[in-house]
Amino acid sequence: MRALISVSNKSGIVDFSRELSKLGIEIISTGGTAAQLKDEGIKVTGISEVTGFPECLDGRVKTLHPSIHGGLLAIRNNKNHMEQIERLNIKPIDMVVVNLYPFKETILKEGVTLEEAIENIDIGGPTMLRSAAKNYQDVIVIVDPADYGMVLEQLKINNTLSQETKFYLASKVFQHTAAYDALIADYLLKQQARDEMPEKVTLTFEKVQDMRYGENPHQKAAFYQEIGKTKGYLNSAIQLHGKELSFNNINDTNGALELLKEFDEPTVVACKHANPCGVGSGADILEAYKKAYEADPVSIYGGIVVANREIDEDVAEEINKIFVEIIVAPSFTARAIETLSKKKNIRILQITEITERQSKEAYDIKKVGGGLLIQTIDSELLIESQMKVVTKRQPEIQEMEDLIFAWKIVKHAKSNGIVIAKDKQSIGVGPGQVSRIWACKQAIEHGVEYFGRESLTDSVMASDAFFPFADSIEQAVQSGIRAIIQPGGSVRDDEVIDACNQANIAMIFTGMRHFKH
Repeated sequence: MRALISVSNKSGIVDFSRELSKLGIEIISTGGTAAQLKDEGIKVTGISEVTGFPECLDGRVKTLHPSIHGGLLAIRNNKNHMEQIERLNIKPIDMVVVNLYPFKETILKEGVTLEEAIENIDIGGPTMLRSAAKNYQDVIVIVDPADYGMVLEQLKINNTLSQETKFYLASKVFQHTAAYDALIADYLLKQQARDEMPEKVTLTFEKVQDMRYGENPHQKAAFYQEIGKTKGYLNSAIQLHGKELSFNNINDTNGALELLKEFDEPTVVACKHANPCGVGSGADILEAYKKAYEADPVSIYGGIVVANREIDEDVAEEINKIFVEIIVAPSFTARAIETLSKKKNIRILQITEITERQSKEAYDIKKVGGGLLIQTIDSELLIESQMKVVTKRQPEIQEMEDLIFAWKIVKHAKSNGIVIAKDKQSIGVGPGQVSRIWACKQAIEHGVEYFGRESLTDSVMASDAFFPFADSIEQAVQSGIRAIIQPGGSVRDDEVIDACNQANIAMIFTGMRHFKH
């Protein structure tokens, strides 16, 4: 038996090769791998001895040769194949151990150039892997060092591998090379200035963990991370306490994080079922938390709380007055962790770079029956040049601050969405309704329930899309709302503006819609 070994990741390769030698397997190797194995006293046949041709072009060409691929692709029980390779003096190669140039690691380095990235595109490695995997019934192919132990165990017992194991290893190869090529394609695409969506989309993600179950207990699920500089999200979180996150935990927490990233001042977002239920900004994170809690003391129970400042003992003691599933912050004091850890079922997550945003080039992906819907992320909040006051009354300074505050929240509420806010605190959130008037009524009723009707006086309202009728404005008038922010663009905009003018309500058109389905 002959094994061709050429690895970039040399973890475990010396011990594995030594064990192969003990089993009487001849080792063929290339470049740095061959040098390392020889240094360790392992007998190695150089690739040039097999091909009869020297490595050339700075190592770009060494395994692309019929003596290699003929030895890999010849079907052993095909008489014609075996006669051909014997006539051509090609010997079978029975095992390939290859992992690829570190393209991912290269492009993740700061300041990497296109030339460096190109030089780390492996050509011979994927070619050998694919040849061996195609002929998996006759050739053992290993791309993952984690499989060395399993392969050795079976070889020592049976002197070969089961067909089931060979098939498993081969399928793993094609997953690996497909992901490798997809990463290269994605990187090269991003080096170009493009306004249109690509004709073909090849994306690759790496599994972080298996979930206990999916959105519901009868569904299987796993968490995969995007390959790239995705700081500030759950793939980079350090879990300080609590059991592992579930599918819904990750989905809901992600929604809370996306909203939190809209704010620079100390802010706390409480989230339930991927919708904000309480948001507060304040002079410090304690004030912000109290505002978020008071915004909806019922829905926050069993929910998710994310903060953009350090959590100290005082904030931890306030949080511990109720049960929350998850608390996320950029840091925690030692006393805060000690206090929060008293709650057995709470998960404490630290995301150091919690304010980091996704690249504007990132994709939002939704699976639909038979395909994918892909769009660029909704990275903008508003464009100031498009904003205009369309009513006779201009919003006052405090109203303007609250309007922007509410606009940030409604951007991340499910559509149709309405948010009412006052003094940088959410008063009422009406998300995910099939009618905008229902969303409006829900937000108002929410505010009345927890703050009293008088608290809505001088509050502001945000709508993620235009008002199709003036009925929502009539609801706002009755509740004492003094200023409204919305995209505008309805055929009945004039009716809506007239209703605001009659009630002395200030209204801003942003010219930008924020549907979230």
